[in-house]
Amino acid sequence: MRIRSARRSDLPVLQDIERAAGEPFRALGMAFVADDDPPPLDLLESYRQAGRCWVATDPLSATGDRPLGYVLADPVDDALHIEQVSVDPAAARRGIGRELIAHLAAVAARRGMTALTLTTFTDVPWNAPYYARIGFRVLREEELTDGLRTIRGEEAQHGLDRWPRVCMRRELAAVPPPKTARTVAQPQPLPDTSGASGASETVAVGGGA
Repeated sequence: MRIRSARRSDLPVLQDIERAAGEPFRALGMAFVADDDPPPLDLLESYRQAGRCWVATDPLSATGDRPLGYVLADPVDDALHIEQVSVDPAAARRGIGRELIAHLAAVAARRGMTALTLTTFTDVPWNAPYYARIGFRVLREEELTDGLRTIRGEEAQHGLDRWPRVCMRRELAAVPPPKTARTVAQPQPLPDTSGASGASETVAVGGGA
């Protein structure tokens, strides 16, 4: 499995992934979610240009470099917030979502953020129960930051609160500064180039079953 920054040519594929990923909600009586439009191309492009859209591909498969899943993220308060993570159902159960989130955690830690956050449906098996298995915990109402409260308000206006939803958070380990020998200078943070427009950041990760 390979994770890289999204390219402009990927964006229509991400919309297709989002439509396919919504279909399983229909079987749970959540047709409103299944029928929701995917993110528009201009919004996806804004995430891509900001360096906050990554895709997962499998170069060894018949799909080659075609995205099988993607993640969008926003800085919210002290955390990197997962705005959307979706995987093509045809590529389900291969650990793609887990790998995308692990990549996002590494990016956030390098940028000095302390956690990943997200909002999700409580009772959908591949939502809150899944995130709990990979280290997220449900936040109590009094733990919500101003940014998360704003997000929840926007979701309620969109109609998502007709089903129970929660905010979740996963703490991140701090990235230690680089070691230097016989110097009194303070270690400098590594430059972050992932936000550059059109960047092609690529990380090789292990595939899942």
